[in-house]
Amino acid sequence: MRVTRILAVAVLSAALLFTRFAVDGPAGGPAAPPASTGIMVSLSLGNPAAAVPLRTQGPRPPQDTPVNHPPFTQTLRASPGDTLSGMLTGAGIPRIEALGAIAALGTQYDPHRIKTGQVITVTFQPGPGGVAPGRFLGLALTPDFKRLITVTRTEDGRFRASTVNRSLTRRPARASGTIEQSLFDAGTRAGLPVSVLFEMVRAYSWDVDFQRDIYPGDSFEIMFERFHDERGSVVHSGRIVFMALTLSGTRRALYRHTTGDGQTDYFDESGQSARKALLRTPIDGARLSSSYGRRRHPVLGYTRMHRGIDFRAPPGTPIYAAGKGIVEYVGRNGAYGRYVRIRHNSSTSTAYAHMRRFATGLGKGKRVEQGQIIGYVGSSGRSTGPHLHYEILRGGRQVNPLTVAMPAEPRLEGEEMSRFRYAMSKTKRQFADLAIDPALAGRGNE
Repeated sequence: MRVTRILAVAVLSAALLFTRFAVDGPAGGPAAPPASTGIMVSLSLGNPAAAVPLRTQGPRPPQDTPVNHPPFTQTLRASPGDTLSGMLTGAGIPRIEALGAIAALGTQYDPHRIKTGQVITVTFQPGPGGVAPGRFLGLALTPDFKRLITVTRTEDGRFRASTVNRSLTRRPARASGTIEQSLFDAGTRAGLPVSVLFEMVRAYSWDVDFQRDIYPGDSFEIMFERFHDERGSVVHSGRIVFMALTLSGTRRALYRHTTGDGQTDYFDESGQSARKALLRTPIDGARLSSSYGRRRHPVLGYTRMHRGIDFRAPPGTPIYAAGKGIVEYVGRNGAYGRYVRIRHNSSTSTAYAHMRRFATGLGKGKRVEQGQIIGYVGSSGRSTGPHLHYEILRGGRQVNPLTVAMPAEPRLEGEEMSRFRYAMSKTKRQFADLAIDPALAGRGNE
């Protein structure tokens, strides 16, 4: 037993001595191996004969280098009835964090003003592998084309909102086209944005019946504003500066002008405002489906007087107040279904029937402005399909909206007319010098 212990101690001492020699090297000898080289020692204190010769490991494998994945982003688009809180929690954001971000946003913008179609971009830390969202970092939205609002998480875990006013350049754009089927179709082929087309229709809607007055071969010209960002990309289409319709050989030009008292409107070359007391067509993009006069009723089956005009349009199409006034009636009205009547003065009212629903906040006694949305196309009451039934009443009796004389706004006179002529001449020169943007003209063919 004593001999065994002595042998064990001897072997252990030799092993330790060899280890030191392998690591440190002999005095004055070559440098020791790199620190990444280890020594494997196999000993059997109970049976020295079983000891395995010493061997070295290869270099240690390098540790994994961390990968910096980009933030994970997700785009949310508001649908009818959506709330910002519901949108964020639906994207997997914890409710407490969603409420914190919304509270921060409230310092820059009212979250309740988010409308259908509004786009919100939410940002997360990358999860494992960078392919899934991790911790919520913040959100961004553009409430209008001029502003960008961001909400970011601070180091203490709270949220902070800030607004950046975008640097934009305003430039005019020119387009023209020949009408083959409709003004809307021709404008789309010319690359006009829908917002610009609708503004054009509204400007002419006091005098032009878009169902009867436009024929193949008629044409249009237009100059409108476009806003560009720092990279030159178009971010918004603004107001129309000049437009002209040539209908059956007669050219009708309108110019945007701001009067000395700050009122902006469209005027013809004689200084007459395009605006009339009432719109003939209080709806955009609709088709006249039934005129004023005697007709065979589509539901009752016998001939009777139709004391208004009908515009067929998809359900939900906005309906505008034909003129400013006071709401006399809003609610269900027998065969008219959902019905609104607006009093414009002591002798004139307009009526709108078969609505799908009324505009939020509309009520009896409420004041409305011309062009304000008062409801949406539907098929309530005695109706065979979605359409707007529109009436103009004079002294309580319905008159034909397509032929009744519409009183116009006063004509520009004196110094105001001189200012308008000067502004009109500048606009004409600008339009003549402006080339049609090939990119704009090409959009309608895409």
